[in-house]
Amino acid sequence: MQTTNEIKQSQLSLKTTYQQNPALAQSQLWARVVVDPRHLSCQVVEPAGLNPVGMHAMGGGDGTWVCPVELMLAGLAGCAGVTLGAVADSMKIELRSAAVTAVGDVDFGGTLAVNRQAPIGLTKVTLRFELDTDAPEVSIQKLIELTERYCVVYRTLQAPPELVTEVERT
Repeated sequence: MQTTNEIKQSQLSLKTTYQQNPALAQSQLWARVVVDPRHLSCQVVEPAGLNPVGMHAMGGGDGTWVCPVELMLAGLAGCAGVTLGAVADSMKIELRSAAVTAVGDVDFGGTLAVNRQAPIGLTKVTLRFELDTDAPEVSIQKLIELTERYCVVYRTLQAPPELVTEVERT
């Protein structure tokens, strides 16, 4: 496992590379699942370890599997947590402990087509930071502001990208 200093050294090298050749900074991140139609679930193949994924109990599942929306919220909380730690380190803010919770409001009446006027999807996402630190309030405000600014998942949800659907027959 890398230490903070090792990550910083790696980042310095990457920053130099990306400044010299911006095209090298371009990449695609991806996830892949294999669908099990019999159980209305899927197995996350990449990244591994996030399995199984299925219906939420409020959507008809038995509650034993990870809901895809919960995966998305975990991605947001995880990205915000990693970013928070990096920004706190950069700002020299000591965090004795920190936790990030992402909460999404959803109306399953829309998802299950019970109410055609009900929205489908999350209507609100709340990102809650729990911090144990002696840093002054102004520093905490700046820490959160910079975390929001540099958190990739947060920024993606804030300004959604173009969504493209493709079908490949196998």
